[in-house]
Amino acid sequence: MVEDVWVGSWRPHRPRGPIMALYSSPGPKYMIPPTTGFVKHTPTKVRAPAYSFRGAPMLLSENCSPGPRYSVNPKILRTGKDYGPAFSILGRYHTKTMLTPGPGDYFPERSTKHVFDSAPSHSISARTRTFRVDSTPGPAAYMLPAVMGPHSVGKASQPSFSIKGRSKLGGFSDDLHKTPGPAAYHQTDVQVTKLKAPQYTIAARVEPPGDKTLKPGPGAHSPEKVTLTKPCAPIITFGIKHSDYMTPLLVQTD
Repeated sequence: MVEDVWVGSWRPHRPRGPIMALYSSPGPKYMIPPTTGFVKHTPTKVRAPAYSFRGAPMLLSENCSPGPRYSVNPKILRTGKDYGPAFSILGRYHTKTMLTPGPGDYFPERSTKHVFDSAPSHSISARTRTFRVDSTPGPAAYMLPAVMGPHSVGKASQPSFSIKGRSKLGGFSDDLHKTPGPAAYHQTDVQVTKLKAPQYTIAARVEPPGDKTLKPGPGAHSPEKVTLTKPCAPIITFGIKHSDYMTPLLVQTD
């Protein structure tokens, strides 16, 4: 009777390995750190040095340094230029000469009046400009006051009147209300509100398409000159009389 309870060949027995249901702890889910490699190496063991392979270097075009592309003059050393003696041919220098007076520019005979006593001498010169530019007014610069009109001085004058134009302020044409007049309104077109009459336009004459080239007329042809389709009488032409032995006229031109 007991053997009929179980199905198949399975019978109760001791488990061959640990079962998670038999333990209340989290179980063997913690892994021991490895002793090889560099990442997550166990801290209880000595870790050997690890080396890594680097990727490909950067392209030369992306390098920010100019590189060995500068052409340095071979004659330039660390102490300066290494040049030999060089000479150049220049033009003659232009010296600036000063014009100095010579012996003939002096007149010692005219210095007697400055060295020796001499009689007073006077010379007659032209009138100076101070007399021409005179600031004093002349007789024609004064004007007498008028004796007629309202601007007379020292005399009684009659009343004078002037005719002035009509003022626009307060006149009959002054618009006090500032209202628009009849001409300020635009008249509405009658065809907008009523029946519109038919409209016609006169256009230019329409020419049918065709050939517009110039055609020759009846008078442009000369049938009497045609000699290809009918016989023609012999035609003789007269040429210029000349001789093969005559010397040509040579005209010499200068």
